[in-house]
Order: sequence, then structure tokens, then C-alpha cells
Amino acid sequence: MAIVKKYRSEVVAVENPVSDIRTVTLRPLEKAYKYNPGQFLHLALDEFDPARPWPESRCFSMQSSPDQETIKITFAEKGKFTARMARELAPGKVIYVKLPYGDLFSIAHNTQKTVFVAGGTGITPFLSLFTSPEFAAYQNPSLYFGLRSLSHHLYAADLEKALGVNPSFSVKLQNEEKDGRLDIQKIFGENGPSAVYFISGPPVMIKSFKSFLASNGVPPENIRTDDWE
Repeated sequence: MAIVKKYRSEVVAVENPVSDIRTVTLRPLEKAYKYNPGQFLHLALDEFDPARPWPESRCFSMQSSPDQETIKITFAEKGKFTARMARELAPGKVIYVKLPYGDLFSIAHNTQKTVFVAGGTGITPFLSLFTSPEFAAYQNPSLYFGLRSLSHHLYAADLEKALGVNPSFSVKLQNEEKDGRLDIQKIFGENGPSAVYFISGPPVMIKSFKSFLASNGVPPENIRTDDWE
């Protein structure tokens, strides 16, 4: 089990490519980040005092490959804490994060028939695997990626890098504005009950897709979800 550590970090960049989504890049100020693909962190905005409890924080998936010096996270402004993040996070700001948490890809699984299903920013934990050298071990992996609109496709560069890591990688984009939402029945029909399914996205999507797969004969160990929220 990974040892959770606290990291004093600096905001390197804040990108706001569409009105409701921001991508933040962090770098460690003291020791290098250590984590595995698919894990997440806790981010605090208030000063951390070792003599006091950890301040209020929120969880965010790390979308960077662990071999990178910096960490990227992407968030949508949906509540008081993320509204504070949108107001306060700027290049040069010092914050604290603690990590790693989660075992999305760490638990042994078959890498010969793997299907990744992502809705919106739910793709972020997958990107940390796709851009990692570890992804080269997967045989003919498939991604089904649902986007609210093409303007929300912020990950083209990462997916291009993933194809460089694993040329057998298949990417299928679903523009919800034009073609409707991801259809788990269609995805299942193309891959069958023997595939390992990784699902990440809105809680309602995760719940319904997981239920469908389970009721259609996919073993529980072959349904992996990123639903720590």
C-alpha cells in the first residue's frame, strides 16, 4: 500500500480553455511526487500547519503520467470549494496536496482485452495511464470518450501521445451535442462479457453502466470504476 505524503506545491499554470473547466499544473517545492497511474490527490487551499489537522480539501484525479515532474488536474466549477479554486489558483500560488490515493489500475487485471469508457472530465485518471510507459503492455485497448461538445475536447495532445506509447490504441469520440450520449449497450455489443471495463465520469453514468454490465454477465472483477467522489 502506497504511503500518503503531503507536498508543498506551486501552481505553475492555470488554463481555462472553456468557461466552466480549468486545468491546473502543479510542481513540488521540496520532494518529487510519487504515485501510480489512476490515482488521485487531496488539494487544500488553506495553509497547512503540521501541528493542526489537514485543512478542508477536495479530491482530484491526477491526469499526468507519474514519470512527469509536474501534476495536472482538471476541474469544473460546481460548488463553493471549486469556486474558490477558480478565484484563487494562479501561477506562483503555493498550496498543499497529499497523495497518492486509489488503486484503479494497481489491482491485477487482464490487459489483453481492455475497454475504457469516459464521460467528460472523467477521462483524466485514464490519461495518467495512457501517457505512461506502462500503457505499452496493453493489447488493442479501446477508449469510448463522450464529450458534451467538440469545444470540450481538451485532451487531443494527450491522446496523440498515447497513440505513440501504444499504436494499437483505438479511440472513439462521441460528440453528445451531435450524436447523443455514450451507449453502454452498443459498447458491450462491440466488446462482449470477457473484456475488462474501466468506467469514469458522472456518478449517474457510472452507476447505470456498471449495472448494465453486471446484469449482462460481466464478472465483478472485470468492472472497474473511478467513483471515489
